[in-house]
Amino acid sequence: MNGEHLQVVHGDITRMEVDAVVNAANSGLLGGGGVDGAIHGAGGPAIMAACKAIRDKQGGCPTGEAVITTGGLLPAPYVIHAVGPVWHGGARDEDAQLASAYRNCIRLAAEHHLRTIAFPNISTGIYGFPRERAADIAIRAVREALATARGIEQVTFVCFDDENYKLYRERLS
Repeated sequence: MNGEHLQVVHGDITRMEVDAVVNAANSGLLGGGGVDGAIHGAGGPAIMAACKAIRDKQGGCPTGEAVITTGGLLPAPYVIHAVGPVWHGGARDEDAQLASAYRNCIRLAAEHHLRTIAFPNISTGIYGFPRERAADIAIRAVREALATARGIEQVTFVCFDDENYKLYRERLS
């Protein structure tokens, strides 16, 4: 189940006691369904206020990029909002965009001297990214980013559903 600094757990990302949880955000940063809605709901209004401040400053967050805010009421003091791609059959550079989202999260975590980070399964819900492909990209991108990121001690992939949990468990064992 472990590989370098990587692990997988089956559970609820809003309950993770880590330095930062990653939100599978949309480019508008104004909340949504799935993981995004759960993080905003559990974290309270401070997260939305911070997202609105980012929107006012830079107009949102492009696909493949990430921004960091307070964790509000979450056990994690920070939320890194990563915008993954909507799946269009792979013809619109979705693989590279997804990898970029994961790498940018690791970069932000290192820049903020965070030691532990928890990821959801970015883009595999309503955005329709194939789960197996997304898991392979996520693990590869995180491993690549960790090679140059200093200070990060543990990366946890948090899977809410059984299918993703099995995929990550198999790939990290």
